[in-house]
Amino acid sequence: MRRVRYRVAASLDGFIAGPNGEYDWIMPDPAVDFMELYKEFDTALMGRLTFELAESGPGARLPGMQTIVCSRTLRSADFPKFTITPDAVAAVAALKSESGKDIWLFGGGALFRSLLDAGLADTVEVEVMPVLLGQGAPLLPGGARPYGLQLSHCKAKPNGIVSLSYIATRV
Repeated sequence: MRRVRYRVAASLDGFIAGPNGEYDWIMPDPAVDFMELYKEFDTALMGRLTFELAESGPGARLPGMQTIVCSRTLRSADFPKFTITPDAVAAVAALKSESGKDIWLFGGGALFRSLLDAGLADTVEVEVMPVLLGQGAPLLPGGARPYGLQLSHCKAKPNGIVSLSYIATRV
């Protein structure tokens, strides 16, 4: 079965974007080969805010991947190169049952919360940046239940970035 992998950069204090959506605090990591990373996935999953931010900057299409945007307000007709779905849980459940590569939950935190609560998020992979933002978009918004995580990988890099990977488990 395909896995949903929440793979994201975060500040040490747990934010994935600054208060205005900025991400200029994310340090480049020369150790990451993005072309190799992209080969692990065939689908990128984004919430509306992440999608709009990506579209206003570098673009929301990742090489070799279909981009699915979870939004109840965007219209498919306005974004013909993307798949827009109003029901993230149903769409992801269907994707997981199909054959294919892993699904990259590219952002954001609210989408991650809804998929985690539905039991559809499999891993949490965070590149922790050596910066404290103090405010912004949280890695995971508050919710009704806690989740346990099982550490599967940890690596401190010379530039101060700490790479953490966890398998999501229920508490």
